[in-house]
Amino acid sequence: MKKYAVTLAVVIFAFLTAIVPAGAAARSLPEKLVLLPDPADPTISLRFGFRVGSQDDPNGKEGLAALTAAMLTGGATKKRSYEEILRLLYPMAAGIEGQVDKEMTVISGRTHKDNLTAFRSLFIEVIREPAFREDDFKRLRTNAINFLETSLRYGDDEELGKAALGEFVFAGTPYGHLHSGHVASLGAITLDDVKAFYKRHYTPANLTIGIAGGYSEEFAERVQREAQKLPAGRPAAVPKLRPGPIEGLQIEIIEKDADATAISFGFPIDAVRSSRDIFALAVANSWLGEHRNHSSRLYQAIRDARGLTYGAYSYIEFFPDAGRFMVPRPNVARRRPAFQIWIRPVPNSARIFAFRAALRELQQLVDNGLRWEQFDLTRRFLENYSLNYAPTSMTKLGYAMDDVFYGIPGSYLERFRKRMETLTLEDVNAAIKKYLQYKNLKVVFVTSEAQQLKEALVANTPSPITYPSPKPQDVLEEDKAISVYPISVKPENISIRPVDTMFR
Repeated sequence: MKKYAVTLAVVIFAFLTAIVPAGAAARSLPEKLVLLPDPADPTISLRFGFRVGSQDDPNGKEGLAALTAAMLTGGATKKRSYEEILRLLYPMAAGIEGQVDKEMTVISGRTHKDNLTAFRSLFIEVIREPAFREDDFKRLRTNAINFLETSLRYGDDEELGKAALGEFVFAGTPYGHLHSGHVASLGAITLDDVKAFYKRHYTPANLTIGIAGGYSEEFAERVQREAQKLPAGRPAAVPKLRPGPIEGLQIEIIEKDADATAISFGFPIDAVRSSRDIFALAVANSWLGEHRNHSSRLYQAIRDARGLTYGAYSYIEFFPDAGRFMVPRPNVARRRPAFQIWIRPVPNSARIFAFRAALRELQQLVDNGLRWEQFDLTRRFLENYSLNYAPTSMTKLGYAMDDVFYGIPGSYLERFRKRMETLTLEDVNAAIKKYLQYKNLKVVFVTSEAQQLKEALVANTPSPITYPSPKPQDVLEEDKAISVYPISVKPENISIRPVDTMFR
């Protein structure tokens, strides 16, 4: 590839992102190329992003997109067994990973430039020449079923609640099932289903190639040329996404033997990264519940002042594996996000109190907005904190590929920091009024004694709280208001599900 060709590729990328709106239109383009060259970086990052995800799973075979990706990154190729692939990657200190979400599947890897030729060959082989062996299929499908039946149901109540909330909020839509699928749907998937899904969706027409780091121009050209040998095809139609209305509080209680209660609640919003309001909404969300931010209001009210839980946070974009990461991961872009509040497990005796406390904080934000000092402090915090969102070439590449999905010209991260300088308090409070509310919510509790909880919620029973150590008087006074904060929910809007029935 000549020097002018790289420049042209970057121009084409900029042109495509300028004209492509988020959603269906992006899928009609030919293969796209995202280049982030950095001669000073001794590593090279590759991300192959396919516009396919769990929203494309056929009815009754939910989990097919994830299982197909797992067959690529966790199975054999036509030339090598999976074990041999791992042996080859080990001395390179490299790996090849798959990430599946609702609308995107990304195969990624990173290596030192000294190993680039061997790594590139293996990376392309994994994507382009999967063997689809029966033994790999059975192993990976069994792993997926075991994850649902054991790890998700019984290993982490917080993750269980968040997964259930995702299905609850988007019930009846293509987002309405875990990307992992359900036990029965995984059992219905055949190896032929995987082969057909791969052939239909893993095409150049569905592909965005991302390359970052100290690569050569010839390398970028070769990668793009090799990708053209994927199965030929046209982009599949994007399924419609129309979440139904939420009327009042709708509550799902997952009953299991647990000493603590995980609580999650939320509702769909229509602000995405290409929306002008997203920056104002980010400030409001950061003030309320920035992930792992000790100064956010939810954290201060529920953990610092009262010591009820490890943390309580709010989100305006999906945040997978939140327990492992400080900042959001790229390439989980969605046409329709949800606003959510996650309360990490609290003692069962405090479950209603904690729910009331979080709901009350949300109401106060919606009703009162932010004050100047709250807005200014948060805006300046985000301007600097956003530098942590993409600290590596790999994560920068992921964000740049998200820009393609959303149709954002230039860089979202650069726009984010610049917008923090010009936002006004009026912008933020207007966005709060436009997108946030507290009356129509879907709520998930993961807890024991579910019937007792249901009766207390329906009766709006006060939930006074006691502490093992003294608390300041102002906290105790506020507790009185929290303990009687009104909860209005009809009994028919509360369902109880035994944990062993989840994700069947």
